[in-house]
Amino acid sequence: MTFDNYGPDVLAGDWRAAGKREVPTHEAVRDLVVEEAASGYCGAVVRVENQTVELEDRHGKTRVFPLGGGFLIDGEAVVLVAPGRTKPTGTARTASGSFAVADARARVARASRIFVEGRHDAELVERVWGDDLRIEGVVVEYLEGVDHLDAALADFSPGPGRRVGVLVDHLVAGSKESRIAEQALRGPYRGSVLIVGHPYVDVWQSVKPSRLGLSQWPTVPRSIEWKHGICEALGWPHADQADIARAWKRILGTVRSYADLEPELLGRVEQLIDFVTAG
Repeated sequence: MTFDNYGPDVLAGDWRAAGKREVPTHEAVRDLVVEEAASGYCGAVVRVENQTVELEDRHGKTRVFPLGGGFLIDGEAVVLVAPGRTKPTGTARTASGSFAVADARARVARASRIFVEGRHDAELVERVWGDDLRIEGVVVEYLEGVDHLDAALADFSPGPGRRVGVLVDHLVAGSKESRIAEQALRGPYRGSVLIVGHPYVDVWQSVKPSRLGLSQWPTVPRSIEWKHGICEALGWPHADQADIARAWKRILGTVRSYADLEPELLGRVEQLIDFVTAG
């Protein structure tokens, strides 16, 4: 039996729920997914006026509701307000759950790096861990596909004080990704490269489906490109890459903090940050 320091325990304990508290105020930012408690209507924020918020459901239909109480986010009651009207209270936290460092300046970039597969992976890591990475001086680069990992490592030349942490999608036994990772770790960079991954076909799946008002992500047949299949199943436009990019922005817009991501991704990113900042 092994103990995983980076496993699901990262979600243990809800610091926001410590002690009795009033219903929190939440800004109605674009693409935030909320439920109107009285009607059960669930949708993403598409427009906010002085006193109203317009929500769009997964079928593209919209409804307008008055701002204020009566909304739920992940089943918890909130008071929706127009962006820019919330007041910070208590000790500030970063989106990753770390204590925020007031007036901190970004550290000069370390020699070590974190590699991720694509732009969407990099944007998601930035959304949740960006503040932490700037404090630590860690740069995230994307490979444009794990097939380019060997070439990227050869070009970077990892070594003492020059580590590389790699986050790989669909790193499961027997997958193409696992074979590429195993080959890279047999190379000359042992000890200076750490490759970890999550089980999802794409990083989109690491966002909890409840953020989109779903009970689970749709199943996409192997014969269909996964992102296009997801958009089709959700009734979203998917004719070209611009549609896929807009779909990702909609998904990314629902991510507010680490609590909106699955633990299988959270633990791996934390592991990589620890690895590239050690020593």
